[in-house]
Amino acid sequence: MAESEHGGGFHIPSIGEFFPPAIWFEGTPFEINRIMLVRIVITIALILWLWLSTRHAKLVPGRAQSVVELALDFVRVQIVESVLGKEVGRRYLPMLTSLFFIIMAMNVAGVIPFLNIAGTSVVGLPVVLAVWVYVVYLYSGFKKQGIGYLKNSLFPSGVPPFMYVLITPIEILQVFVLRPFTLALRLLANMMAGHLMLVLCFAATHFLLFEGGGLIKTTGVLTFVGGLGITLFELFVAFLQAFIFTLLASVYIQMSLEEEH
Repeated sequence: MAESEHGGGFHIPSIGEFFPPAIWFEGTPFEINRIMLVRIVITIALILWLWLSTRHAKLVPGRAQSVVELALDFVRVQIVESVLGKEVGRRYLPMLTSLFFIIMAMNVAGVIPFLNIAGTSVVGLPVVLAVWVYVVYLYSGFKKQGIGYLKNSLFPSGVPPFMYVLITPIEILQVFVLRPFTLALRLLANMMAGHLMLVLCFAATHFLLFEGGGLIKTTGVLTFVGGLGITLFELFVAFLQAFIFTLLASVYIQMSLEEEH
């Protein structure tokens, strides 16, 4: 512990992991640090993967095209159509599919060697995605119902009028604050926690194997196995968080389209 304070010894993971120094354009609105670089790399890789896999699309798909089609069908059937239905879901499919692929790719960056941090582990990207969902479901509600959207959202039918004093403030908080806030916070917290656990396990492995003495070196094997286990778990969490975010986005859009809920 004491050595770590002077730059040597065991590296203790901290919140500083998510505020790396600038690489280019320091102090400008275009500042690029390690996490921004990861986002740029992942975005380019995702676009290239989708383009290369589908540029020569065939009726009988090859392996690369099949993987993309399976992923697209999963989002369409298991998320969008299961919540919004086929007709309505078709309108929102491009947006919701983009959300799923962006979040999944950014999450997976946390376990890719030389990247080693999720693009969604800093608040900016989760907030941008949550605001995107927020704008779309509010716009959809007002487009479908006009001002009646506010009435149906804030004054639920079947409730005694005197209860609106209690219910309406809660609904205002839920519709206009908690939905986008919890979307961003859930994604951010899971990816931050995963990164810290991975850093802890592999930093401990390095310290124990190369700086530990005697039998204590053998415990480095345990932390290494633990790191591998957390890596597999992080892959599952990367998928799960993309699924949950996209599913909740679909649910919020569906709720905004209902005339009474």
